[in-house]
Amino acid sequence: MERTGPPARMSGLLAAFSAALLVAAGLAVSAPAAVAADTDLARNGGFEAGLDGWSCTGGSGAVVSSPAHGGTSALKATPAGSDNAECSQAVTVKPSSTYTLSAWVQGSYVYLGASGTGTTDVSTWTPSATGWTKLTTTFTTGATTTSVKIYTHGWYGTPAYYADDLTLIGPGGDPVQLPATPAGLRTGTTTSSSVALSWTGSTGATGYNVYQGGTKVLSVTGTSATVTGLAASTSYSFQVSATNSAGESARSGAVTATTAAGGGDGGGALPAHALVGYLHSSFANGSGYTRMADVPDSWDVIDLAFGEPTSVTSGDIRFSLCPVTECPNVESAAEFKAAIKAKQAAGKKVLISIGGQNGQVQLATTAARDTFVSSVSKIIDEYGLDGLDIDFEGHSLSLNTGDTDFRNPTTPVIVNLISAVKTLKAKYGDRFVLTMAPETFFVQLGYQYYGSGPWGGQDPRAGAYLPVIHALRDDLTLLHVQDYNSGSIMGLDNQYHSMGGADFHIAMTDMLLTGFPVAGETTKVFPGLRPDQVSIGLPASTQAGNGYTSPTEVTKTLNCLTKKTDCGTYATHGTWSGLRGLMTWSINWDRFNNGEFSKNFDAYFGG
Repeated sequence: MERTGPPARMSGLLAAFSAALLVAAGLAVSAPAAVAADTDLARNGGFEAGLDGWSCTGGSGAVVSSPAHGGTSALKATPAGSDNAECSQAVTVKPSSTYTLSAWVQGSYVYLGASGTGTTDVSTWTPSATGWTKLTTTFTTGATTTSVKIYTHGWYGTPAYYADDLTLIGPGGDPVQLPATPAGLRTGTTTSSSVALSWTGSTGATGYNVYQGGTKVLSVTGTSATVTGLAASTSYSFQVSATNSAGESARSGAVTATTAAGGGDGGGALPAHALVGYLHSSFANGSGYTRMADVPDSWDVIDLAFGEPTSVTSGDIRFSLCPVTECPNVESAAEFKAAIKAKQAAGKKVLISIGGQNGQVQLATTAARDTFVSSVSKIIDEYGLDGLDIDFEGHSLSLNTGDTDFRNPTTPVIVNLISAVKTLKAKYGDRFVLTMAPETFFVQLGYQYYGSGPWGGQDPRAGAYLPVIHALRDDLTLLHVQDYNSGSIMGLDNQYHSMGGADFHIAMTDMLLTGFPVAGETTKVFPGLRPDQVSIGLPASTQAGNGYTSPTEVTKTLNCLTKKTDCGTYATHGTWSGLRGLMTWSINWDRFNNGEFSKNFDAYFGG
């Protein structure tokens, strides 16, 4: 570091001599203010002590001896599914100070960054480093910042990456004490394959480790987590510990939970591959009215279109059959209910769908939320239905400016919808089937625009379904995004894909199964859903909506996603033989089109 004035040693001698003279003269001497020296604050940045100090998501990290940049060890981290193999640690820093973060990396799409800086979080990356390449970035901490997270990660579906000799150079912070052991560990929603956990936060903690049967299975920053991939009807034990830059606390006391029997999430009673369709029950259009008893056996889930609000903000939902003046062949209410029971006896699920193109619902108040719950319950009970389909469109879901974290939404219409659905789920239990049919605008477009307030001209509805889907993912039976009426959307390959062809449906579905960063944030990754929770939404005919896809292109879509053949230009991040199936608008339009859509589905999946 360049200095001005006398050399450092001579300056020190003169200062000492002058101080001695002042003391001898009886004058007070003030010691010069101490300035923290720059040092390397990263713990075990060379990985010579294994993964000590580091936490890698999903157990993705390991220490290897080759290749190593310096010393004898390096980090190898392997992305898998919706996990980008992030390895991180919390570091104690000083407020209003500048730091330089560097690392040597190797591999495709390797990221290095720091978050929680209190100013602007930073990251840098390389798209392809065939040999050791140095990444460097700098940041300045905020006025009250005492800890930051430094991390490196890869990208979804790419091979393993390597990192070594990671350093964080800057003034050291005050010593950090180990956080206290978390208290109040408790279980929440339990399905056939997952258990939700929550606990009381520990002072000084920057993260938490979740243990299942003594094995660490998750690392999170909040005070809740959901352990997935569990077996049905099985008892599990869980503990949690708190972490910060000083290390890890002792583990909490254990809690136990038993997963539900197979199908406890509402989806197990469906066939492995299911066909979902909307039935125009409350109105007629050019497709004609179809009686419930005349719905072909191909359809596994029948969504009654629609339950509609008495006003936009009331939360009061009503459903009635199409008036005879509009639908001359409409059945009576008694016949309709009897036909529903017959469908259910044959293993079909019949749901009430709320919303649609003209049914705008805004649960802006708790009163509207409670009215929504009571009125939807009344419909379900009156007709003996199996659950609820949420088809909110228009301005029903719109993010408030500043609501930038899909994991912790603050917009009332979103918070109240989540609460209402959880209440319905709790009322009806494991038999309750929950599906959602958002447009791509509300989901995949969040890849580009979610939470980009003050919006900068972008529509605040972009990605607005993401917090709803995330909060209800353990209760969600099926998500069938409408891959139509949407225009072109950017996929994970950073290319725009147009409706009507296999590439569009492959790219949009790959995002749902793989997960994706939200609005360009590398640290806010929307996790992928299970394949059994995902169906692809398509129009049944050219009359049903923009984006009609021919049976040939539908078959290519299914081949690519379930077998990784016929994939065209888009490279998927996995192969999902358990993809649940297809959804279409609508059963009526499919009958009008001589059953082309359902016949193709039956032929592909063997009826």
